[in-house]
Parts: sequence; C-alpha cells; structure tokens
Amino acid sequence: MRYLLNDCTDACRNMAFDEYVLESLPLDEPVFYLWRNAPSVIIGLNQSAYAEVNLQYLQQKGIALARRVTGGGAVYHDLQNLNYTIAGRSRDLNADYPEYLHLVVNALRGMGVPAELSGRNDIMVDGRKCSGYAKRVWKDRLMVHGTLMFDVDLAELMQALAVPGSKLDAKGIASVRSRVANLKEYLPQFGGILEFRDALHSILAGGDAQVLLTPAQKAEIDAMAEEKFRSWDWIYGRSPTAAFRASRKFPCGTVEISWSVEHGLLKDVHFGGDFMGNLPAGELAARMNGIRFDHAAILAALEGAGNYFDGLEPGDLAGLLINC
Repeated sequence: MRYLLNDCTDACRNMAFDEYVLESLPLDEPVFYLWRNAPSVIIGLNQSAYAEVNLQYLQQKGIALARRVTGGGAVYHDLQNLNYTIAGRSRDLNADYPEYLHLVVNALRGMGVPAELSGRNDIMVDGRKCSGYAKRVWKDRLMVHGTLMFDVDLAELMQALAVPGSKLDAKGIASVRSRVANLKEYLPQFGGILEFRDALHSILAGGDAQVLLTPAQKAEIDAMAEEKFRSWDWIYGRSPTAAFRASRKFPCGTVEISWSVEHGLLKDVHFGGDFMGNLPAGELAARMNGIRFDHAAILAALEGAGNYFDGLEPGDLAGLLINC
C-alpha cells in the first residue's frame, strides 16, 4: 500500500493532516501513514471537553488537548503510542472498513502479537485492549485511524482522562492495567517504539512507493491546524451540553453552584447554600450566563463577588467551578 510520512508530533496539526488526506488527496488507491503525538488528549468529534477530560490536570502537566474529526471516546497519547491512519475511496463501506482494520491486525499477528478485532472499536490481545479506532466517511472516501499502545504511561493516562468522581478515577491504576495492554510485552524483539514503527511500516507498505506532499500542500495543512483545529471554537465550542454541581464551605457559609456548559458557554447558573451576602446572588448568576467557560472569563464576571458572598474573593469562587 502506498504511504505518506508524517513525523510531526503536534496533535492539532496531526488532526488537520488526517482531514486533509481524507478530503483533498486524490486517493485513487488507499494510502496509510504512521504517526505519534507528544503528550495529549484527543477527544471525539461529539464529546464535551468539560465532561470527559481532567482539564486542570492537563493544564498543570502541559498536556495538549485536541478534537478529532471522528467519533468515539477520549484517548491519551504520548510518544510511546503509535497511531495509524488508512484512507481511500470506498464503494462498499461494509467491506472496506473491516478490510482496513484487518491490515493492522494481520500485521500485528505477523510480528507475534495474538491480536483480534473485538467489540465496537477495539483491537484486543489476550482479552485486553491494545488499540482503539474510529472512522470517518466523506463523500466516496473512508478513513480509519487508531492507536497502538506500545509502552504508554498508564498512570498519566488515568490522571488525564479521569474527571474527579468518574469511574476511571475510582477504579485506579491497577484496574486500568488489567484492562489494557502495552504491546511492548508482546514484542521483545524491538528495542523501542521506533523499531516497532519501522517494522509495521514495512509490512503495510509492502514495497509500494511514498506519496509526496508539495510545500503548498504542507502549508495548507499548517493553515488548517491554526485556523480550525487549534481554535477554541473547535476544541471547546463544539462541546455538547454537560451539567455540573459543586459546593464548598467558605467563611461566609456553604456555597452551592449548579450550571451547565453548552458549546463552551456557561448556562443555567444557580447559587444556593447557607452563605451570607449583601446582594442577591441571582444577580451574579445572571451576569455569568453566556460567558466562556474559561478561567479568565469567569474571573472577570465574578468581579465584586464579595458583595454577594461576604468576604469571598473572585478567585475562590472561580476555583470552585474550574476545579470541578
């Protein structure tokens, strides 16, 4: 199969690369490419960034957040995870979709990994997940892309994806290890992920030629990354409605907040609790409705919070929302 080379490890540009290949390359015959991301979380097309990801942890650790053009769930990537993309024209999705996936599974089997397709979108090995994949159809074209966990930091994965109170957070790292598999333990012949990548590439390419991108095509991908995939509107603004509640005891009393986030904007903000204040908190709640759900915007809207909650600083109240 013909192939592209993509050595970029920037998650947003790699999302743009996928979309460009699917929608703009001729694809007269299928192509594939292997690629990696620096530490990042990639959410599905229809997911809420606020409900699926520990955003505070990502910010603290410098882990990037990106949204892909395919459905499915949030995944954690680091440089010990190898991604694959296969794209081509399709006349029969029911045949081409599993055929693309079997190319990857058969390559893994050829290396000695007892891989098999299982469930809705998993590649399994000995009952554990080593790969998740997703697809996108555009006109007469099909793209399949997925992960191959070679030696991923599972503790970091759990922290990045575990929103406080989530099932993943409750299960802990031991449970995560019991349900996922790093391929490294099945591939002792490789000294590292780059050797694994090169071997997989050789099998999938089968001696076929590289598809070369022109400088103009690369510039177009760069522009897509900046204008779309790195934008707040794409990463956060597409988030569907997610509802939250939080409470904390302050010197003024207990403050309870309920709110929702729809397309990245605060909605339905309500305050409750036994707190003391000079002005009705409903006025402040109304002021917050419709603002972006980010720390700077929330801080600005909470100016004068001490008038509604005796002695409370805007940062204290903002932290209650953001940390939740």
